[in-house]
Amino acid sequence: MQVHPLLAPVVDLVFPPRCPLCGQGLAAQSGLCAGCWGDLAIPGEPSCAMCQRPFGEGVTHGAICAVCLAHPPRHEGIAAGTLYNDASRKLVLAFKHGHRIALAPMLARLITARLPADVGEGWLFVPVPLHRWRLWSRGFNQSALLARELAKARGGQVLLDGLVRIRRTPPLGGLGKAARARMLSGAIRLNPRRAEQIKDAKIVLVDDVLTSGATSDACVRIIKRTGAERVVIACFARVLDEALDAT
Repeated sequence: MQVHPLLAPVVDLVFPPRCPLCGQGLAAQSGLCAGCWGDLAIPGEPSCAMCQRPFGEGVTHGAICAVCLAHPPRHEGIAAGTLYNDASRKLVLAFKHGHRIALAPMLARLITARLPADVGEGWLFVPVPLHRWRLWSRGFNQSALLARELAKARGGQVLLDGLVRIRRTPPLGGLGKAARARMLSGAIRLNPRRAEQIKDAKIVLVDDVLTSGATSDACVRIIKRTGAERVVIACFARVLDEALDAT
C-alpha cells in the first residue's frame, strides 16, 4: 500500500522505517539497508539467450545453456529479480507467510529491471494461481500482488483470473520431474472466459519463486495451447544453486 506523501512523516514517526531483513533503521519505508542489498544475488550477464541462466565469464553473447539445448523451453525467457539465497528466502517468507504485503513494490522493482525492454503496453500480466482454499487461508495471492506492480511499472494489463487452480497440490520439493508432472496434471486450467484475451496475446507469467519450473511449465503449456504469441516468466527469486557463483 502506498503512503500519501503528506502522511509519510506521521507514519515514519509511529512506525520508524527499518530494514525488513535485519531491522536496521532506514531513511524511508521501502527498501533494504546497504548491507542487505549486498546480500542479494542479482543475476547478470552473460546469460543463456533462451532462459537467462547466468553464465560465468568468457561466454559469448547469444550462447544457449546445456539445459535449453537438451530440452528447448516453451517460453521466451525468464526474468528473475534475484537468485534464491538466504537473503531472498527471508524476503519471500516475510512477504508470503509473514503477510508483509507492503514488500510487493520493492520485490517487483527488482523483477522489472530484468524484464525484456519490449515488455510493456499491450502485454498481459498473468499470476500463477492459488487454489481457493489456500487463497482463503492466506488472504492474498502473492503472485497477483507482484503482477499488479509489474503491470503498473510497464503499462500492461493484469489478468488476475486467466488461469485457475482447481485442485490443491502438495509441496513439490524432493520429487522428480515425472512425479511433479503427475502432481500438477489437471491441477491448473485455463479460465474459459479469458480464452479470447489470451489468444494471440503477449503474456508475462508471474510467480514469487521459480524452483524446479514444473508449475510454470504447466502454466506456459496451457497459455501456449490457447494461442498466446509469447510467454515470458517473471519471478522474484529463481533457484539456481550452480549459478550463484556466476553473479
